[in-house]
Amino acid sequence: MAIQERLYTVDDVQRLSQLPENELKHFYLIDGELFWDMVPGYTHGRLAGHIFRYLMNYAEAHDLGDGSVESGYYPADDRHTLLGPDVAFIRKQNVPPANHKQFVPRMPDLAVEIQSPSNTLAELRRKAAVYLANGTELVWLVLPERTSAEVWRMGPDGEPASESLDKDGVLSGEPVLPGFELNLQRLFPD
Repeated sequence: MAIQERLYTVDDVQRLSQLPENELKHFYLIDGELFWDMVPGYTHGRLAGHIFRYLMNYAEAHDLGDGSVESGYYPADDRHTLLGPDVAFIRKQNVPPANHKQFVPRMPDLAVEIQSPSNTLAELRRKAAVYLANGTELVWLVLPERTSAEVWRMGPDGEPASESLDKDGVLSGEPVLPGFELNLQRLFPD
């Protein structure tokens, strides 16, 4: 749901998120336009938890980096764009200090967005394009109702390109998490 009265910044979102009436809202920005989503439901949270666990088990075993769940990321040079991926991974050299409490002033290397009933596929694809345009190398859109996923990367022409995976597909972490693979059947068992 978009809320637009003026161009908003990362600082505005920080203030809005502290207000008691916004306790159950997750805000994000695209080019200064303010949006919000409600707190996700069980299926969404379960999927985010499983994906995070698989990613972090692999990343820790190979000393590749760190991850987060529903944390804010924005491009360092653009305070009008702020996204909160359901799951994010950051390579070791890009991880903020452990005591960093604010939104992260860079986009994650891998962003995962899980479709909720309140999200359209067009909205998720727009987010994927924003991530990629601002430095994210790999975006996974997980679609629970379809038991499928879309993998987004920058194409050779410099434009976002996607690949669709059905329930039997495998999410690859290349090039962000070399060697990592997650079979979608682990997320969508029969």
